[in-house]
Amino acid sequence: MKTLVIVTHPNLETSVVNKRWVEQLKKYPEKYTVHELHKIYPDGNIDVKKEQERIESHGNLVLQFPVYWFNCPPLLKKWLDDVFTYGWAFGSNGGDKLKNRKAALAVSAGSRKEDYSEDGRYRYPLSYLLSPFETTFRYCHANYRSFFAYYGSENESGENTLDKDKSELELEKSALDYLCFLDRL
Repeated sequence: MKTLVIVTHPNLETSVVNKRWVEQLKKYPEKYTVHELHKIYPDGNIDVKKEQERIESHGNLVLQFPVYWFNCPPLLKKWLDDVFTYGWAFGSNGGDKLKNRKAALAVSAGSRKEDYSEDGRYRYPLSYLLSPFETTFRYCHANYRSFFAYYGSENESGENTLDKDKSELELEKSALDYLCFLDRL
């Protein structure tokens, strides 16, 4: 079955990483369904039944988003709260629609990888910051398969420190590596 990729980016058109990943995913419509939440729900009114049916009609579930204040964008949090309901995603009365479904994350982090470490600027690894998503999937008995991350190259002042050619090569490599990650789910 196809992989459903829930893309949540407040302005995908101005994105560098997430936009490139979406472009790469859309080259393989037989393998991936790209579902852009901000495009479908600009007003934030989520059609819960339709979203649940969309998940049920796919094999794997991937949440793709930029790390946004060390979390996800607000629309993705709302989507999770609205869609992962008692009796559908968890609970004693059914609640098994995510059971054994492979689930993963794909995130872009603006800062460097070394910033996400005990000795780094943020003092915590990205895996720690993303642990609520892992816990959510595990609570719903999904088969959590970790995350794919693209770390940025900004320095402490927020300026990009890589030259344009190197950045473009890294971005292209990340898009291909992302597909490999998804294929190994």
